Amino acid sequence: MPERTQPPKQRPANAAPSRLTLIGVALAILIFLVFQNVGDDGLTEITYSQLSQELEQDNVALAEVDRESAEVSGELRRPTTIDEREVTRFRTQLPFDDPAPFVARLEEKKVPISGKKGNGAWMTLLMFTLPWILIIGFWVFISRQMRQGGQRAFSFGRINAKTLAAERPDVSFDDVAGADEAKAELKEIIEFLKDPSRFRALGARLPKGVLLIGPPGTGKTLLARAVAGEAEVPFFSISGSDFVEMFVGVGAARVRNLFEEGKKNAPCIIFIDELDAVGRMRGAGLGGGHDEREQTLNQLLVELDGFEPNTGVILLSATNRPDVLDPALLRPGRFDRHVVVDMPDVRGREMILRIHARRIPLAADVDLGVLARGSPGLAGADLANLVNEAALLAARNGKDQVDASDFEDATDKIILGVERKSLVLTEDERRLTAYHEAGHALVTVLVPELDPLHKVTIVPHGRAIGVTLSLPEEDRRSFTRAYLSGRLVVAYGGRVAEELVFGPENITTGAAQDFQQATDLARRMVTQFGMSEKIGPITVDEQEELIFLAREVAHRHHISDHTAQMIDTEIQRITRSAYREATSLLQTHMDDLHALAAALLERETLSREEVESVIAGTPLAPVEPEHARSHTKTDEPPNTSASHSTS
Repeated sequence: MPERTQPPKQRPANAAPSRLTLIGVALAILIFLVFQNVGDDGLTEITYSQLSQELEQDNVALAEVDRESAEVSGELRRPTTIDEREVTRFRTQLPFDDPAPFVARLEEKKVPISGKKGNGAWMTLLMFTLPWILIIGFWVFISRQMRQGGQRAFSFGRINAKTLAAERPDVSFDDVAGADEAKAELKEIIEFLKDPSRFRALGARLPKGVLLIGPPGTGKTLLARAVAGEAEVPFFSISGSDFVEMFVGVGAARVRNLFEEGKKNAPCIIFIDELDAVGRMRGAGLGGGHDEREQTLNQLLVELDGFEPNTGVILLSATNRPDVLDPALLRPGRFDRHVVVDMPDVRGREMILRIHARRIPLAADVDLGVLARGSPGLAGADLANLVNEAALLAARNGKDQVDASDFEDATDKIILGVERKSLVLTEDERRLTAYHEAGHALVTVLVPELDPLHKVTIVPHGRAIGVTLSLPEEDRRSFTRAYLSGRLVVAYGGRVAEELVFGPENITTGAAQDFQQATDLARRMVTQFGMSEKIGPITVDEQEELIFLAREVAHRHHISDHTAQMIDTEIQRITRSAYREATSLLQTHMDDLHALAAALLERETLSREEVESVIAGTPLAPVEPEHARSHTKTDEPPNTSASHSTS
């Protein structure tokens, strides 16, 4: 590996602010000198005639005469009222240039007289010319700043890249789990940075740009830092939003600055996080796009093409929106290698949990494999948060180790929401919620090919008063039509239970979220999954597209009105069929529904094993007294916007 060169000495970041500080201090001093005599000095303006009258009445105690401005000021012996104003100290402009005759009158009345030196003509001139001098000086200062390479307008063009020293890498591949394929792709880059001669001997050329694509929280930034840590090379990290500023041209200057620093420190890695903030498709949007962002993107394209082969500068970027990136950015020669960092599977989740659990003391009853199987759909960041929440709960309860109950409570908090123990329900609300959730749970057990029931509770979590949660035994990559139809039946199980037990006139708004989920799923079955015999195995885009033309906005409909009506008819047919099936199942098993609701009212939370025992007629163990909750009537109305939910 070539010896690392020392980074160039940068200009102190406080150079421009020091100049501005000096200019501000000088401006403050000049303003003070010019206007030090301007303000309320307690003198009242009176006319020369009024002053003469006071002088004849021997009411002038002392006088101060300014010969240059022919102005007289002073004090009266006795306060007097002039024009409804009480005057004690006065100021008068003499109606003649030479104050000598008036001075003689003051001497005749034996009034003490003192002289006053005026500001002078130069001060008057300065007061008129100073604003123009300051404006011109400030404009010259701005011009000089903008001429210095075209990169610094008040230092806006300077890059704020963070460099990790090669001698102290703090992240390696041992800290990354659940992305084995991505790590294998990136190991080639590490080997090239460590021993580029082996690749050059075979004429191999490493890709100039590597784009990490994946959902949020899957570890894209962590992977980029791990590459730098494994290769022991400088690491320049910056967000895509840091390039876009108010002034046009600043982002392009920052791109040039970043790549210049990278070439000086080669071999190194340049990492741009959230690339879609600066790499969006050009010309999109109302008005033709964003000039500053597009200029920055153009400069980024030029810098990528400007790389010479095997310079040792690797560009890594991350995004979760590859669909909005400009096609020129993704073509070969720029970001010509795409590494997918997907959601971790069961094995990946277990490895991620083991990495984060190394820093906390675990109890003997903690099984990370079981915890990984019970946390489908969680990304690496979610799993790190899960371990941290479990540790916080254990510390809050005064424990020395983190046990299985802490992880169970942390999982419920992340998946279901925070348990709202302060929300007190009336007995009628508890009974209705119990039957609603019992309907969901019973249908989940009765319908085949569904994910197994995990737990059902009527303890409020988040915005939901009750929750029925199902967890898959293994990760699913595709879903059958029978599985999706069963999900629809489960979604309607809560409303059907309310209707069968309390009557159609007493149904509540608690099933609003269930209906929304069922309608969205049925629409996708018809328009995206091709699971409707009437519509057929095609994908139908129902969205109305807005086309921004030069002078008008046009609307384009992708489907006809007849097809839209057919889609609505099929959605109604699928949802009503699921509703009828849920009704038939619960009518057949009404005794099990009543038993489950009674168990929920007694225990509030039932596990999968307890639900199966209730359905089988097996008595449950007695409830421990400390687990009982008090439910008294409250004046607060229940939150019915999201009263019940299903997984």
